[in-house]
Amino acid sequence: MNDNADSSSPVRTIIADDHPLVLLAIENLMAGYPNMQIVGRAADATELFKEVDRIPCDLVLMDLYMPGGFYGDGLEAVRQFKARYPDVALVVLTMETEATALKRVIALGVDGLISKRDRIDLIHVAVVTALARECYLGPAVRLLIADATVAQRLDFVREMLSRRELEVFKQYASGLGVTEIAARLGRSVKTISAQKCTAMRKLGLHSDAELFRFAVEHGVISEDCVPNRR
Repeated sequence: MNDNADSSSPVRTIIADDHPLVLLAIENLMAGYPNMQIVGRAADATELFKEVDRIPCDLVLMDLYMPGGFYGDGLEAVRQFKARYPDVALVVLTMETEATALKRVIALGVDGLISKRDRIDLIHVAVVTALARECYLGPAVRLLIADATVAQRLDFVREMLSRRELEVFKQYASGLGVTEIAARLGRSVKTISAQKCTAMRKLGLHSDAELFRFAVEHGVISEDCVPNRR
């Protein structure tokens, strides 16, 4: 919130979305929040900037992808908003599912980023957190970024290991012994053992405990597949 705003004063809020029904739903929702005053509405980035210039506000809740007009849409609109109105808390709503794009939005310094797939009541959590000048990320956003991170780690493993090494590594991490893997794959125990050791060396692993932890963290196996070994 702006430093000039008294804590007992209503939080002056402008909402922006190019879908009229979504705009109405957000307005009705936020009208029920304590100490909240909707002072402006916009259907695109150009209207939003005009509203913020016209009416002092503490908080803006905006859709990420609106028709942009002069200011463009998406990342460029957010970038320009943060540059022009650094004292206004900005919460962004989006249907974006690409983790790279979501990370770019966060990197621009928004005060909140929430997916329209999240529960609508989480908007209130995002608003309260943003006004406290802490960045709120909705559950769907966090999950998308976490999944993408695991996928990137798995790509790294695939680049480091040959197809056969990865096959052995995955089966061993899942709890099968070297002899079992050899029987399944029709290779000798010596070959399987050598491929396991080569995979560990390439990945900088020095023990089975490190191997199991690495396999989960890099998406080779899920956590519930980790064997209970002493």
